[in-house]
Amino acid sequence: MMIQTIKTTPYGDQKPGTSGLRKRVTVYQQPHYVENYLQAIFDSLEGFDGQTLVIGGDGRFYNDVAIQTAIRMAAANGFGRVLVGQGGLLSTPAASHVIRHHKAFGGLVLSASHNPGGPDGDFGIKYNIGNGGPAPERITDAVYERTKVIDTYKTIDAPDVALDQIGTQHSGEMVVEVIDPVADYAALMETLFDFDAIRALFASGFRMTFDAMNAITGPYAHAILEDKLGAPKGTVKNGTPLPDFGQGHPDPNLVYCKDMFDLLMTPEGPDFGAASDGDGDRNLIIGKNRFVTPSDSLALLAANAHLAPGYKSGIAGIARSMPTSAAADRVADKLGIEMHETPTGWKFFGNLLDAGRVTICGEESAGTGSDHVREKDGLWAVLLWLNIVAVRKQGVDEIVREHWATFGRNYYTRHDYEEVDATIAGKLVDDLRAQLPSLPGKNFGEDLQVAYADDFKYLDPVDGSTSAKQGVRIGFTDGSRIVLRLSGTGTVGATLRLYLERYEAADGRHDLETQTALEPLIGLSEQLAGIKQRTGRKDPSVIT
Repeated sequence: MMIQTIKTTPYGDQKPGTSGLRKRVTVYQQPHYVENYLQAIFDSLEGFDGQTLVIGGDGRFYNDVAIQTAIRMAAANGFGRVLVGQGGLLSTPAASHVIRHHKAFGGLVLSASHNPGGPDGDFGIKYNIGNGGPAPERITDAVYERTKVIDTYKTIDAPDVALDQIGTQHSGEMVVEVIDPVADYAALMETLFDFDAIRALFASGFRMTFDAMNAITGPYAHAILEDKLGAPKGTVKNGTPLPDFGQGHPDPNLVYCKDMFDLLMTPEGPDFGAASDGDGDRNLIIGKNRFVTPSDSLALLAANAHLAPGYKSGIAGIARSMPTSAAADRVADKLGIEMHETPTGWKFFGNLLDAGRVTICGEESAGTGSDHVREKDGLWAVLLWLNIVAVRKQGVDEIVREHWATFGRNYYTRHDYEEVDATIAGKLVDDLRAQLPSLPGKNFGEDLQVAYADDFKYLDPVDGSTSAKQGVRIGFTDGSRIVLRLSGTGTVGATLRLYLERYEAADGRHDLETQTALEPLIGLSEQLAGIKQRTGRKDPSVIT
């Protein structure tokens, strides 16, 4: 095998965000851009000579090109074997499971998650470590430092691998095994959930619709929901992964899944609706006449997890990202288990999961998962919901209402301001930070007294690492919160995310319209941060 060392020059914009390096496809298509970043990853790792690397992605535009590049570079850098999903496909949670199941050294996940795809869309590369989870900051920081000075990369002169052919091939001297992308994952799901109970649910006439959004979960949903569980053919919509996601936006929220929401609000609609995103790690849950917010879904899944075989002995603890509502905290308190608040980014859950401190994790951005993998998992959440519905023999709305009657309701919303001028966004957050020391004890209106105001800093209880400036928090004595942070998942400008939360006790009013219930906090957030005034935006880009 002839290893080629190719001269290159650094790019100045290869700093990984919350989940890898996400850029426009046109950025990735620049000469040596992919190669530089991949070599920086390999140069930041040790001890992988002869080891196994997992490679797969969500099928978006440019996946096929980048995967062939990654295979040749893995061979040149000394990996002994690559496992790659057929057609280059692997959902993010499936990739995590393949890494763990096959005891791989790590994996490359090629996706920009819920961001649009196509020639004018987005692309991304993320490195996952041997536990199946996203690389921690010590690795991503090292990768970024390496990208600044990289001057060569290694590859081999070898033909493309036939990604459509399951079986063993070679790239140079390295073994390349093309695997069924669904099989290992489907087998894992069968160990976690009561498939017989869910089959009986569908056999009883229960109807659902699942929108795969022309993205990666289509093959998984067809195989599990329709083939294994007996849901009628046609239950899965938009089930073929397309490079441009059918020119749609593969983000499972009420903006891009409005037709599903509208259908579930009608008498003739199905009993249950769900969707997942571009790479399969997010979920949307809608019952008949009831949208379940991601924050509520986390709390409900944790409270009912024992109904599924994989969690019948209970859960060790719960973790949530800081902007996620405190609904799950109340469940943890009642169960007498650990509760952890972490920065945004699934990588922060990894240590807690590996240490056995928590079992179920969630983010308000429609991500939930458990210790079965080290990524959030959209289809897992859907299957756990189906398991709960099947065992409790209740509809989603009834289950949600009973939960609120027990734990109270956390009214919650997120307002996104996308593609904001980065300088304006940064100054806005800095100015809000400057106000924080003066806020505790202040009263706003009749009901809002500030209990605390800080810039969230996380101390990892497992390894002692710290992560600062993770979002501005303003908390009130009644349990309400305002949170503002800059997101790391956009590819153009900056994304400002504003999170608003108000707690209503178990005996309170649980039927208010969410934006109405949060109106005082919406007004106060504008008074404190001036997002609309300073960005010139009349309304958020997206409200969830």
